Amino acid sequence: MSVGTICTRQVITVDRGIDVAAAAGVMRDKEVGYLVVTDAAGDGRKPVGVVTDRDIVIKVMARDIDPHLLKVADVMTPEPLVAGYADDIAKTLHRMRALGVRRVPVIGPQGNIVGVLSLDDAFDHLVSQMADVAGSIRSQQPTERRPHA
Repeated sequence: MSVGTICTRQVITVDRGIDVAAAAGVMRDKEVGYLVVTDAAGDGRKPVGVVTDRDIVIKVMARDIDPHLLKVADVMTPEPLVAGYADDIAKTLHRMRALGVRRVPVIGPQGNIVGVLSLDDAFDHLVSQMADVAGSIRSQQPTERRPHA
């Protein structure tokens, strides 16, 4: 199964040139802690970085820096791990674990952002698979208990 089949399609993006305070406002308004960063100078659809609420706290707020003075480009993780839409889920999760990341932008064939894969997405997928297995086992048991003619 591919990453594209389980990723979240709603992606919240911000331009690398906006200030950190504006990015934090987007996080608040959209109720997310992860933004994919794009570059309006390019085509604005290719991920150039990611920024998390933790990045803002650690790199800006904890250092008592005015968030209006820094751009997202100053605090983002540049060139993040990305997954292709057709990439294998297990291999992608292995790469995420190796790098210690919880979310990755998902790109289409032209490199444009099409989704975000989170550990929550993977967990939901695995739980669904386990429910199917459990359901199959439960369905099989009554059949085995029926007397054979």
